[in-house]
Amino acid sequence: MIPSVSHAQESLSDLLKKHNTRSVPYMSVQELAMPKTKAVILDAREQKEYDVSYIKDAIHVGYNTFSIENVENLIPNKNEQIVVYCSLGIRSEDIAEQLQKLGYTNVYNLYGGIFEWKNSNFPIYNKQGKTNKIHGFSKEWSKWLTKGECVYE
Repeated sequence: MIPSVSHAQESLSDLLKKHNTRSVPYMSVQELAMPKTKAVILDAREQKEYDVSYIKDAIHVGYNTFSIENVENLIPNKNEQIVVYCSLGIRSEDIAEQLQKLGYTNVYNLYGGIFEWKNSNFPIYNKQGKTNKIHGFSKEWSKWLTKGECVYE
């Protein structure tokens, strides 16, 4: 049995290496936050997560409800810079891979997702404006969120 201490010491990098193939290049939250970065931002979380908060100007595309046809209608230019995010960057890699398979050439996975965005003190929003609330996805995954108010609905 692995002691819980070693599990707690797992880094974000270790977690992403375990779950991702790196088939999609990462973009850091710092790079995405730069004014010079002009990317279409896609949120690959479920609607209930997006409703709690999102990165400004992000377009909700979902994960279980993801439709490539919707993205093709929204982003007809296959060379447009696209950054896909989820809670930590695992589901977003799956969605970004689908975009690559359809011929999108400038697709990135946001390293650490919206959790890393919030942990780096960048603002998140909901329909009312700025918020401090963020959907924790699950008790297991929410440990990676160190800032903001974690909620589940």
